[in-house]
Amino acid sequence: MDELQQYRAHIDEIDRQLAALFVERMTVCRQVGAYKQSRGLPVLDAQRERQVLDAKAALIGEAELRPLAQAMFETIMAGSRALQARMVGEADPEKIRELAAFEAMRAFQGEPPRQQRVLYQGQPGAYCEEAAMGFFGPDCDRMNLKTWDGVFRGVKEGFGDYGVVPIENSSTGSISDVYDLLGQFGCYIVGEQVVPVAHCLLALPDSDMDAVTDVYTHEQGFRQCASFLRDYPKWTQHEWTNTALAAKFVAESGDRTKAAIASRRAAELYGLQILQTNINQNRHNFTRFIVVAAQPRFPAEADKVSVRFHVPHTQGSLSRILQILARAGLNLEKLESRPVPEENWKYDFYADFTGNLRQAGMELVIRELIDAALSFRVLGNYKAAVL
Repeated sequence: MDELQQYRAHIDEIDRQLAALFVERMTVCRQVGAYKQSRGLPVLDAQRERQVLDAKAALIGEAELRPLAQAMFETIMAGSRALQARMVGEADPEKIRELAAFEAMRAFQGEPPRQQRVLYQGQPGAYCEEAAMGFFGPDCDRMNLKTWDGVFRGVKEGFGDYGVVPIENSSTGSISDVYDLLGQFGCYIVGEQVVPVAHCLLALPDSDMDAVTDVYTHEQGFRQCASFLRDYPKWTQHEWTNTALAAKFVAESGDRTKAAIASRRAAELYGLQILQTNINQNRHNFTRFIVVAAQPRFPAEADKVSVRFHVPHTQGSLSRILQILARAGLNLEKLESRPVPEENWKYDFYADFTGNLRQAGMELVIRELIDAALSFRVLGNYKAAVL
């Protein structure tokens, strides 16, 4: 046996001892969990946990090794919490409801049917309509509504089967109002569509750049075209509820001094000429749209999970959620926080991560997440859009 093999054999022997000690430690943790369950005690005592971690690190004489040792003990203690929380959580009615909701969601199967009424916000020619057509097909039965709230309400009340709304843009970030509406209406995400956004400056056929004095578009359009608009400081900017609606307004105004920022398709629909193309500062400008429904759908090839959760306003509570995902090997793709109404400095979190809820071990992951959060809801498991 050469020297390297001797080192490895020594490590293997140490690991066998560690494994035996780990099982012994978890056995005691189960006893602690049973004690807490019988007396209605909480699993987490954050102050004690911090004291214990500091004490464990202090046991390591070599300063360079202390952070590594602390990380190891944090992982061990996270496993202990999960084990105890599972025991204690089984007696928590709220946790039971959340777990039952997750199990019920997993019972739904299949892609969203293609021959259903689809609701979207805006006018024909809006990017939201493009997303609906891209996901459901160009001949889908679709209806436009004035507001995102109207889309969610229509889906929830059965006026439409599915709704298509934007949730983030690659240039300007998340659309906070849509996250709030997800929480308010309790809809499920059943799919997503990514649409390339190439804004154009549109005006009447007899207009030109020198004639323009006023420009109309959605707030997001102004933000995405800020660099272009800085070259025209004298133009008055008017926020409109939708890019296509702004184009329709300019077309109906008959005023050659008015222009709209909207899509090429909007120009074709409303008989406008394109004065400038691709005026957004980011040439790789995309908007991600989600498809929402009153009931979940669960395609077999689903590979993206969206969740909403609320954690205690205490040190390390969010970190514990992230540790669960990391230990399970799940890639966190997005994390968004939104303030809880009427509760200052408290937040709901929305997260997207990779995975299929039917894959091996995922039920245990979701159970851990439910146990670690004050409230937890799976919003959907669907196929991620491909650029």
